[in-house]
Amino acid sequence: MNRIGILGGTFDPPHIGHLIIAQEVKDALNLEQVWFIPTYEPPHKDVATLEVRNRIEMLRLALEDNDAFILNTIETERSGKSYTIDTMRLLEEKYPNTDFYFIIGADMVEYLPNWYNIDELMNMVQFVGVKRSGYELKSPFPIKVVDIPMVDISSSVIRNRIREKKSIKYLVPDSVYSYIKGHGLYE
Repeated sequence: MNRIGILGGTFDPPHIGHLIIAQEVKDALNLEQVWFIPTYEPPHKDVATLEVRNRIEMLRLALEDNDAFILNTIETERSGKSYTIDTMRLLEEKYPNTDFYFIIGADMVEYLPNWYNIDELMNMVQFVGVKRSGYELKSPFPIKVVDIPMVDISSSVIRNRIREKKSIKYLVPDSVYSYIKGHGLYE
């Protein structure tokens, strides 16, 4: 069986916290790859700030120097709200010899009871929880916990810093920084 991690999100923009989480979980669980799956429209929060094409391009740039990090656009190809259960059904069908590990932050661990078809989803994928400031890793569901260095960075903080004309250098990969600056994003 192949062992693949999945890190989903809006990636609006992708930042070093995403990359650190993916690398730490990959190493801790001996995963072959981590697939980054940008959502078209998340069901649990407001629509992303940027069009999906910009988010995909920034993610492509962020992942380009790590062969184990793969951009997978399965959710953006469907458009509309992206439910994890639908994505997992498609992935199970397409990759029957793969064990998937769905990586989520502690904020989503707390929110798991509200996920669409969570009981069925729990039978399809192993959830992996990682620390996030201000949240606990507690759930009524069986979550595999991976201890990672605390990096308190979020996409919303980065967007706010740009609007406030503050630097985001070192919070995002250099290629993403150049893309944001070159396209005047989030201003």
